[in-house]
Amino acid sequence: MRHTLKLTLEWEFYLARNGCRAIKRTAGSLLALFLVAAAVSCAPKQPSLPADVEIICDVEYGTGGGQPLKMHVLRPKTPPAEPMPVVVFVGGTNDRVLPPLTRLVQRGYCCATIEFRIGGQATFPAPLEDCKCAIRFLRAKAAVYHLNPDRIGVWGPSAGGHLAALLGTTGDIKELEGQGGWPDYSSRVHAVVDWFGLSGDLQKVPEANPVKYVTPDDPPFLIMHGDQDTLVPIQISEQLHAALNKAGVEATFKVVRGACHGGPAFSSRECTELLDSFLDRHLKVSPKSGF
Repeated sequence: MRHTLKLTLEWEFYLARNGCRAIKRTAGSLLALFLVAAAVSCAPKQPSLPADVEIICDVEYGTGGGQPLKMHVLRPKTPPAEPMPVVVFVGGTNDRVLPPLTRLVQRGYCCATIEFRIGGQATFPAPLEDCKCAIRFLRAKAAVYHLNPDRIGVWGPSAGGHLAALLGTTGDIKELEGQGGWPDYSSRVHAVVDWFGLSGDLQKVPEANPVKYVTPDDPPFLIMHGDQDTLVPIQISEQLHAALNKAGVEATFKVVRGACHGGPAFSSRECTELLDSFLDRHLKVSPKSGF
C-alpha cells in the first residue's frame, strides 16, 4: 500500500516542482520516473538533514482500511523551552518534501508529513478521515513531542491542498472523522495553506467540495494558485476564496503570475515570505480558544 502511495505522491510533488514542463512529458518518461521513484521508496535510508534538525521516521499514527498509517516527524534537535507550533504537510512521506519542512523547523516549528489512502485504495472520505486522524494523533501526543495542541496548521499542494482545505472547513463535521483512532481528540486546525488544490470532478462527489462546509468559525486560509495552471483551473481557488470571504473567514488569495500547476515560482522570495508571515501570524501567537 505505501509503495503505491509514494509513487503517486512523487508525481504530485514532481508537478509542484516543475509545473508546465511536467505535463508535457511522454508516457515513457513517466514510466521511467515511476520506476526510479519505486526504487527509491523501496530502499529505506535516513534522509540527510541539517545538524540542528532531526527526523523520526514512520511514526504510526492510526489505521485506514485495516492498514497502518504513518508519518515522519521533523523537529529541532534542541527543543525550545515552550511547546512548538505544528505544521502538518499533506503530501506524502518521500524525501522530496523534506527541504521546505526543514526550513520551517529551523524557524521554530515541529513539522509532520503524512501518508494517507488515495486513488484506487479508497474513495472519499477515506483520505480526509486519515488526515483527520493524523491531527488527532498529534494533539493526543502533544506532551510526547513537545507540541502546542492549540497551534496546528496544515499545508498541502494539489490533492494535498484540497485535503488541507477540507481539514479547515470540516472541523465540526463528526460524520467525516472516521475510525482511525484517537476519537477523544479534535481534528480542528488553526491555519490552512492551500496550494492549487486539486478538487477533481466535484459534480460527481459534491460532498468532497470544501466550499460545502464553510462556516464563520473556520480557521484563516492562505490560498495560492498559478494563473497559467491548466491542470486545476484557478477558478477552483477563486470559488473557495469567495465562499470564505462571504462567511467572514479570514482568507488571503495569492495569484502566482506565470505559474502553472506548481513550479519554481512558488519557491520565490515573495511566496516564501508570504507563507512564513501567514504561519507566524496564526501559529506563533496563542489562538483565542483551544480545541
